[in-house]
Amino acid sequence: MSEAILANYTRDGDDWSVEVSHGDDTLSATAPGLIAARDRADQLAEQISPAARRRTVVHTLDGDALGFTEAYLTARLAKAPESDEQPGVDTPADTADPGDSADPNKDDDPNKDTDTAADGDDAAQDGAATA
Repeated sequence: MSEAILANYTRDGDDWSVEVSHGDDTLSATAPGLIAARDRADQLAEQISPAARRRTVVHTLDGDALGFTEAYLTARLAKAPESDEQPGVDTPADTADPGDSADPNKDDDPNKDTDTAADGDDAAQDGAATA
């Protein structure tokens, strides 16, 4: 069995540096995020050991494999999905009745008088007429 390739990641400001080593050979690169750095590490591993049919790459964050796994999974899960909607699938907004009001407090009764000033004047006139 061949020796594992080591990919070690370190924070470099807003970017990530990755150093891939195998035996006496070492390659390094920087990337704008941990996910991009992980992809770059795969490319470097292929460059450093092109003849290997199967490569074992151990990814570490400042020498800690568990630390890398935690940081990488957090970055992957925090990444916004491209789109949750599938074409041709109705979403709740698509299936809403066009007559439904977007404002739950709005009364959609077309016969209801909404002119409150007129109501107040009518009440005053009614009071004057009964006096």
